[in-house]
Amino acid sequence: MKPPFLATFLIPRLPFYYGWVVLGCVCLAGFARQGPAVAVLSIFVTPMTAYFGWSRTEIAGAVSLGGVLAAVISPMIGPILDRRGARLVLCLAVLGTGAATMSLSLVTSLLAFYLVFCFARMVWAGPYDLGLYGALNNWFVARRARANSIATLAQMAGLVALPIVAQVAMSDGDWRAGWVAVGATVLVVGFLPVWLLVVRRPEDVGLAPDRVATGGGPAVAEPRFSRGQAMRTPAFWLLSLYTVLVFPVQAGVSLHQAPHLIERGLTPITTAAVISFFSAMSAVASFGVGFLPRRWPVRYGLLASAVLLSLGSFGLIGIDSARDAFLAGGLFGLGIGGVLTLLPVAWADYFGRESYGAIRGVALSLQVLAQAAGPVLSGLLRDASGTYTLSLLVFGTLAALATLAAFAARRPREMT
Repeated sequence: MKPPFLATFLIPRLPFYYGWVVLGCVCLAGFARQGPAVAVLSIFVTPMTAYFGWSRTEIAGAVSLGGVLAAVISPMIGPILDRRGARLVLCLAVLGTGAATMSLSLVTSLLAFYLVFCFARMVWAGPYDLGLYGALNNWFVARRARANSIATLAQMAGLVALPIVAQVAMSDGDWRAGWVAVGATVLVVGFLPVWLLVVRRPEDVGLAPDRVATGGGPAVAEPRFSRGQAMRTPAFWLLSLYTVLVFPVQAGVSLHQAPHLIERGLTPITTAAVISFFSAMSAVASFGVGFLPRRWPVRYGLLASAVLLSLGSFGLIGIDSARDAFLAGGLFGLGIGGVLTLLPVAWADYFGRESYGAIRGVALSLQVLAQAAGPVLSGLLRDASGTYTLSLLVFGTLAALATLAAFAARRPREMT
């Protein structure tokens, strides 16, 4: 796509690297991404079930189905991202998300809810993820981890703010007004900056990515793999294995953490405080890992994150006090923040920018399927055993196995 006029006007006049403008746009789009997030949907579960008489399982099914649809389309979206750039993908993602969440105010049946919400969730899990990190990884190399950490933090801010926006709009009891407010916020915050300012890659406007490391260090080498070449490397499959192992843990523990804590004797207020602390630690880790020295292999950060997930999962099993819950939840939150920030960095560092979308699209299919499996597995094991102990043992073991995959996932050599 031709660079937008405003971007070409600003680039020669700005006293700083234009990639930071792209990062700002990505942060706003990432904030707006959270319209169909589970945390936002949770605000609507009680009023919508009371209004329509739907079960909680029927509503939750739309989340999983949307993830499955994202797994189907992500490999097709990736090559489009590489050819046309993140601006097109993100603009369509923001418009689709905003229109879909506003349309939820009009649903009158479960079928209509599924059609609209599954579409919104599909965009959230597939095109949106590819567009956000595709834009950043095209512009940043030396400061890639830092840029990704800031963008992830902005998404977490959206996860905090949009449920509040919905709740305020629903103050008079009208859940339909809540969806209108969420959709309007998505469109207002997310669309115009991306449309007016995002450029596909720095080479399109005569610039280069920030290859030189801070402090006058050596230039950061940039690999160039096609999707086919990447899939013939052990690193591709080891990173994919890591993904398949950690994301059932991330989703399964996150969704069922509150009922487990209450079953272990904690009060609802204490449970809510633990969940908030868990989220805060995720944000701390997401921001903090961006400032790790780039000379450190990214696989070490992934390994440490998996260790924290494993310790947090095992630690949740035997808690009998608020102190234990805060410790285990904090460790788990740190691990999640590290995974969410470092994994997109690893894919770009290992395989380069040229085919990032195509390569990441395949891996993203595995990720969203793994995320969909975690809550189901946890629920089935809870129903079969009567407690969450068995599921936490499974999740702690999966995260421990992920450390081995991370350790073995060395940066691949370029193919000739």
